[in-house]
Amino acid sequence: MGAAVPTRLFRRDAWGWAMPESVPVRCPACRREHVYTAPSYPCACGAPTAPRLDPATAPSVAARRAWDDEWISVPCTACGRLGQWPHPELGCSCGTVLRIPVAVPPPSGSGMPSPGDGMRSAGTGMHDRVRSPVAGPESPAHRPAFQPRAIRTARDAVTVAALYLRWLGYRDIRRADQRPPNGIGLAAHGLLAQVDPTVRPAAPRDVECLWLTAMTESADCVYFSLAGYTDDARARANALGIPLFVLDLAGVPQPVNDHADTLDAEGAPEPGPRPRDRRS
Repeated sequence: MGAAVPTRLFRRDAWGWAMPESVPVRCPACRREHVYTAPSYPCACGAPTAPRLDPATAPSVAARRAWDDEWISVPCTACGRLGQWPHPELGCSCGTVLRIPVAVPPPSGSGMPSPGDGMRSAGTGMHDRVRSPVAGPESPAHRPAFQPRAIRTARDAVTVAALYLRWLGYRDIRRADQRPPNGIGLAAHGLLAQVDPTVRPAAPRDVECLWLTAMTESADCVYFSLAGYTDDARARANALGIPLFVLDLAGVPQPVNDHADTLDAEGAPEPGPRPRDRRS
């Protein structure tokens, strides 16, 4: 297992907060290199708060998910409040969900930097194929910044997916008429989405069933998974043109294939008839 490179760069934002440029990590499954920036969350006092990452420790694979184990206490560097926030995670383009190590807070009075020093980021980073829609410069001009919502329950996962679809420009989002084999189905004008909040990676049958249902309704489709995708599921989705997203616990859908990258960058297509490529 490859370890993260122990390097950390910082810059200052317009308000003087220290913002981490990057924390390099390597996926232990496919050995791809990524650059990760921890998301920040608003403390009750108004200051942005983010966990301090440990660049010297290798990331681990989040194979088994348990809601109670997915939260960490992060102190606000402005007022000292402890907040409960999702453990930092990164969705690799190979489908593996990586848990990013968090630095252990130094003892009080040790003279070492406090747990949040240098990590008061006002935004999220961009790395390889995993991009956050929170980043304003990457969003089309007609869309405001996406506002994430922390995922604690399966209902939260469905809510985040619906909010994200609305942010992309889809309208009339509702519960789908047909219930998928796994997870929850959402529908919008010209789109069918499946949200899988289970703790198992999505399989080829899952994406195929979604594609077949969408084809009968002459709609596009998109898949959201909390636990990622198997290799076969990603290959099948790529062949069928299905955008795949991983939902991290911070509430930011992460694109994991080219089709998802395109949807994230361009948003919902303009209404009206357009050619469709239906492959079997």
